[in-house]
Amino acid sequence: MNNKNHHKKMTVINGGHFSDLEGFYEEISRLFMKKEDWKVGTLDGFDDILYGINSDITWKDSKKSNEDLGFDLTKEFYENKIKIGKPFNVQLIQQKLDDLIAGNGQTLFEILVEIIESHENIQLILD
Repeated sequence: MNNKNHHKKMTVINGGHFSDLEGFYEEISRLFMKKEDWKVGTLDGFDDILYGINSDITWKDSKKSNEDLGFDLTKEFYENKIKIGKPFNVQLIQQKLDDLIAGNGQTLFEILVEIIESHENIQLILD
């Protein structure tokens, strides 16, 4: 009876609440970090907070998020990191940018989905 899997939390990421990566981080911080005094602000940070979560996550308006966090925003994301330079690995980021432009790279949306799906305790439903 005490099997925790039967009492999985249900969490909704609402794509209608944001249209860029900063907005996504705000939404995630609001959902998962109510008691924390810091907010998610990086892809690694997002990955890190998911380790403690046992939940079904429904991503509402995922089609909108797929467009919002798609090619254009991802290209800008990489270009900004290249402009900043250190501490970022500019060569690696340039490669990711080149792959994206060539049609082989992942968009931010695809990266976020992959991060979520890499966590075994989380079931992701794209709605």
